[in-house]
Amino acid sequence: MAAALACVAFSVAPVAATSYSMVKEYYGSTFFNDWVFYNNYDNLTNGDVTYVSASEGTQDQLAYVDSSTDHAIIKVDNTSTVVYDNKRNSVRITSSDSFSVGSLWVADMYHVPYGCSVWPAWWSQAPVWPQGGEIDTFEGINLNTQNQMSLHTETGCTAVSQNQTSTLITSTNCSYAANEDQGCIVTDPSTASYGAGFASAGGGAFVTEVASTGINIWFFERSQIPSTLSGNASTIDTSTFGIPVANWPSTGCNIEQFFEPQNLIFDITLCGDWADGVAWNTSTCTGVCYNDWVMGNGTDYDNAYFEVGYVRVFSTTGSNTVVSPTSASSGSSPSASTSSTPSNSGAGFPHGDVWMSATVVVVVGLLSSTLF
Repeated sequence: MAAALACVAFSVAPVAATSYSMVKEYYGSTFFNDWVFYNNYDNLTNGDVTYVSASEGTQDQLAYVDSSTDHAIIKVDNTSTVVYDNKRNSVRITSSDSFSVGSLWVADMYHVPYGCSVWPAWWSQAPVWPQGGEIDTFEGINLNTQNQMSLHTETGCTAVSQNQTSTLITSTNCSYAANEDQGCIVTDPSTASYGAGFASAGGGAFVTEVASTGINIWFFERSQIPSTLSGNASTIDTSTFGIPVANWPSTGCNIEQFFEPQNLIFDITLCGDWADGVAWNTSTCTGVCYNDWVMGNGTDYDNAYFEVGYVRVFSTTGSNTVVSPTSASSGSSPSASTSSTPSNSGAGFPHGDVWMSATVVVVVGLLSSTLF
C-alpha cells in the first residue's frame, strides 16, 4: 500500500446533493451492542496482535464506553508486558448489520491510533471479499501524518476524472489483482487527517457516501465540521459538505456491480503486512518493529486508541431497513477458518446480515484527550 504519491490534476465540480434521515445510531452506553468482536489472532494481515473477545475487551478496558463523555474507546493494550513470541492484545469489531449501495456514513472522531508499528483502520467490507468490495475511509501507519483512502474490488473498477479536492493519487486501478492489491488510493493533503495532527486539531468527522453515482469521502477537522453534522441532527443534507476530498465516480466503476452491502469495521493491528517491511524501513521509526515496539511494557501504545463519539446511519427513504442478524449477537466470535481472503489494506473477515434499502448514511465520532 505504501507507494510513491503521484500528483494528478482533475477538474473539480460539485457532486450531487442528497438528503438523508437517520435510521441507526451507535452511541453511549449501548455503543458496542451491535458489533461482533473478532476474538482471534490477526490471521488476516499478519499483525502481531490478538484481537480480544467482547468480555475481554470490557474486562481489560480495551473496548468500553467512558461514562464521563459517553465516548467509545477502542484501544491496544498499553499496560501488559509482552515477551518474545507472544502477541499484544487489541480490538477488531465488525458491525452485525451491513449497509447497501446508495448509503453514506459519517465518522466524527476525536482521537485515532498512531505511533510506530501502529496500523489502525475505519473501513467497510462485504462478507465475501473481493467480490463484494472494500472501502477504506480511514487508514494509516507508523508516524504518517496524512490519512489514506482507497477502494479494493474485483477487476474492472478504476478511478477516473475525480471531482475531489485531493490531487495526491497513488493509483487508479482498484482491482485486488493489480499492484499487489494496493487499491485505488487517494491521500488527504491535510496533516490534521491522521496521527498527532488529528489529535491536536481536536479530531474531526469522516463522511463516506456509497451512492450508485459514485463513492465520496469527506473529512472535516473539528473547527470545520458543518452544522448539519453537529448536535443530534436526525437528517443530513450533503449540499452543505462541499467537494469531497476523494471521489470515485461510477463512470469508471459500476458501484452497484462492484459493491455489495458493507459491514463497518474498526481495527488496530501492529506491524503486519503494511506497517512493517518496506514501509517500516522507509519510515522514521527505529529498531525492529516487533522486537523493539510490540515487546516490552506497552507504554509505546499510549496513543494507540480510537475515541468515538458516535456512529450514525442514515437512509434517503428514512425507513428502517436494518435486517437483524439471526446467527450472531454482540460479542460473538466469527470463526477464523471461514475468513475470506484478506487484502493488503486491513481487509479480512466481516460478519453480518444486509441492509435491504438502496441508500444509507453512517456517522462516527471520536475525541482527542489524554486518557492513559
